[in-house]
Amino acid sequence: MSDTFIHMAVRSPIVCVLGHVDHGKTSLLDAIRGSAVAAKEAGAITQMIGASYLPREAIERTSAPVADLLKIKIEIPGLLFIDTPGHEAFTNLRERGGSIADMAILVVDVAQGFQPQTLESIRILKQCRTPFVVAANKIDLIHGWKKQGTDSFLKSFAKQPPHVQEAVDNRMYELMGALSTHGFDCDRFDRITDFKKQIAIIPLSAKTREGLAELLLLIAGLSQKFMEKRLELGTGEGKGTVLEVKEEKGLGSTVDIVLYDGKIAKGDEIIFLARDGVRRTKVRALLEPNLAKGAKDKYAYLDSIEAAAGVKILAPDLGGVIPGSPLYVVKDFEAQKAELEAQAKQLLFESGEEGVIVKADSLGSIEAILALFTKNGIKVRKADIGAVTRMDVAAAKAVRGENRYDGVVFGFNVEVMDEARAEAEAAGVPIIWSNVIYKFIEDYEEWRVGEKGREKKELEAELPWPAKIKVLKGFFFRLSKPAVFGIEVMGGKLRKGVRLMNASGADLGEVKGIQNEGKGIEEAAAGLKVAISSEDIVLGKDVKEGDVLYTAMGKSQVFKWEEKGESLDEGGKEVLEEIKKIVVYK
Repeated sequence: MSDTFIHMAVRSPIVCVLGHVDHGKTSLLDAIRGSAVAAKEAGAITQMIGASYLPREAIERTSAPVADLLKIKIEIPGLLFIDTPGHEAFTNLRERGGSIADMAILVVDVAQGFQPQTLESIRILKQCRTPFVVAANKIDLIHGWKKQGTDSFLKSFAKQPPHVQEAVDNRMYELMGALSTHGFDCDRFDRITDFKKQIAIIPLSAKTREGLAELLLLIAGLSQKFMEKRLELGTGEGKGTVLEVKEEKGLGSTVDIVLYDGKIAKGDEIIFLARDGVRRTKVRALLEPNLAKGAKDKYAYLDSIEAAAGVKILAPDLGGVIPGSPLYVVKDFEAQKAELEAQAKQLLFESGEEGVIVKADSLGSIEAILALFTKNGIKVRKADIGAVTRMDVAAAKAVRGENRYDGVVFGFNVEVMDEARAEAEAAGVPIIWSNVIYKFIEDYEEWRVGEKGREKKELEAELPWPAKIKVLKGFFFRLSKPAVFGIEVMGGKLRKGVRLMNASGADLGEVKGIQNEGKGIEEAAAGLKVAISSEDIVLGKDVKEGDVLYTAMGKSQVFKWEEKGESLDEGGKEVLEEIKKIVVYK
């Protein structure tokens, strides 16, 4: 990998860590933070709000064992790691439909492979088009692996017995196969010939630190090789995104932000999205963790800070700030206000159209859910931030009256209020809750299948099933009281208890019984030849051989079937169309 990095004012790349629960995201972040914290010397890691900054010197020191092998000269000032691992934090790092994260580390347990949240992470990375590397974690748990006391995977791997090396390679092939099903070409990092086209897999152990040298060096190298334009440091007003809104004892409402461009200073006016719309206020203080020995204060106060950085902002009027909201230092208030309002309108809305109700924890989550729902043809009536309330359930209940499949509330990572649960139970409105976005589609489809089954039963109880039958020649077994005769079901489904009509729409009487080969049955499907009986029909007078008869229906029943017709198969729909011509247009 060449190091043709243009020398300019650049910021540090912002790196997010994603992956399935228990696969080692937090352990990996701890290992990265431990790269310099223990040394407590020049170049030590800087602890920020919601982020950890690893300067160039610390990266060089950790990656020293492989510097001669990978030949990457580090030009960036450092790496900013978002401390909150997981796709929830990643989706909050948003800007105009994308993510402010420059790179991501997808952590996968080499033994467990891809799990639900791994797949969730991949979907979101693809959606935001964020470059990533795969950290194949827990290689130390591969049977026979011996810790070698180095931060380098390559140097440790070279000293492992052949059967262990083979086991590692097999795990890599499994991961490569899993990633290929999602459209990614990938390989172990030291076997890649084109990093622009292939995803690098770095085997490592967050516990023993083996592989950490390659991981840090590769992230630094890839970001400076392929992102030089993106990393150009703006000299203008600060741009950030809100990670969290917090109440701090003695301070009041604060916001934790990641500053990804420009500069922000005490006294600057800032603009952001709140529950009641676009809001502006002045920065009273910029805070970072106070790590000084013997410090009594939890936070240290800054005059200003430059991107990329994590910082806590103290200012008046921060109550109701929306997590995931962009936050800008005011330059042109009206233009910035219009931009924020346009983003809010696109993501937070309530329309009079049909559709489901969506409540989520942040703007980023809403954006990811709306994209997923659009792709899967699910219409959204309302999208908002915050807990699922009784009003949300009431809105879904109203929609359910028009379309039962839209009468659903989706909650992502939010509280469901007790009164909302009670109302949902009473109204028969499902609340589908999840902390894995793509699971919504699976859960919704499962609910729809069950709902269709219930609807079918309701329809069968409420409406006569469409059927078209032909009276067979030579099969009049009894002329009346009851008439018993042979028929063939030409289309739809003939059910015991329905009434029959002729092609002119005249009601003939009820089907009292259906017999197939001497046995009584409840219904006869298309293609079946059976004997039926009716107390009301007189054969030769009401019904003649060769007659075509239909299930008798009223106009309202025909229209109800048309409205709910997805329960019918194609044959049933064709018969219904014939019945409609007789009943509606006669």
